[in-house]
Amino acid sequence: MSELFGTLSDGTPVHRWTLERSGVRVRVLSYGGIVQSAEVPDREGNTADVVLGFADLDGYVAHPAPYFGALVGRYANRIAGGRFPLDGRTYALALNSGANSLHGGERGFDKRVWDVAEVADGVRLSRVSPHGEEGFPGRLEMSATYTLDGSGALRIVYEAVTDAPTVLNPTNHSYFNLGGSGHTGGHELRLAASRITPVDAGLIPTGGFEDVTDTRFDFRRPRKIGSGYDHNFVLDKGVTSAAEEVAELYDPASGRVLTVATTEPGLQVYTADHLDEPFAPGDGVALETQHFPDSPNRPAFPSTVLRPGEVFRSETVYGFSVRREG
Repeated sequence: MSELFGTLSDGTPVHRWTLERSGVRVRVLSYGGIVQSAEVPDREGNTADVVLGFADLDGYVAHPAPYFGALVGRYANRIAGGRFPLDGRTYALALNSGANSLHGGERGFDKRVWDVAEVADGVRLSRVSPHGEEGFPGRLEMSATYTLDGSGALRIVYEAVTDAPTVLNPTNHSYFNLGGSGHTGGHELRLAASRITPVDAGLIPTGGFEDVTDTRFDFRRPRKIGSGYDHNFVLDKGVTSAAEEVAELYDPASGRVLTVATTEPGLQVYTADHLDEPFAPGDGVALETQHFPDSPNRPAFPSTVLRPGEVFRSETVYGFSVRREG
């Protein structure tokens, strides 16, 4: 079911689709592929929206930097210096995070209006990213399919093809607050990740790997997430053909549980310590499934190169449930 959500300043209409199944209601926008809301019950049966977002289109246009709920690309996370080599040529990207490129540049996937078609239990968003968009090579035909399965889990499947060698690393940038409001530092997080990719002061990977044992990055057993995270965790499973569960977020107060399964090798944990009005620092936590930051400049990292004749496919599943005990 769709409805008009608003109109951009150039007159382009933006529509909203509502997906509902097994007690879960998710709303998706054609603007930026944004997950506007995800309403799920707590242990008492009370429903709340567990992702941060705005009630109208103007809110998203006025606050683009946090990427609330957005489909991010072509390249999620950072590329150092906004430059990368590919097949003997160096490509220069838009610089929108100091001296680096972040989340696809000045006008990435999150600021585009996507074509939307209804599919069984969901919607399929698609668009063509032309050669040279934000500096990326290749004409990219991209789609993202959002569906709710029989348990009410939100499944996002990304697919793409290109007519020239390029790099690609999409993700969803929802901020979760399983309590529906307030600070998320008391949420408990578990991650199947024994290492991180350490970063410099500009949040660019140093190129190595760091064991999480006896550090604040060790979430292999559930513990309160706290604050101060904007780091890529190296998932123990690596790249997989089918989505495997890698994370669990739990809110003891409401009983709500979020599980994350993915085919991706990395998960960026961001505790949103820099959010500002109308939200506050720590109001949400982003769990971004993706390849590693700056992979095009790091041969030791899993490759993000996509070539003609190949089909890119990535899948992430956000599962919602309730834990009955307090």
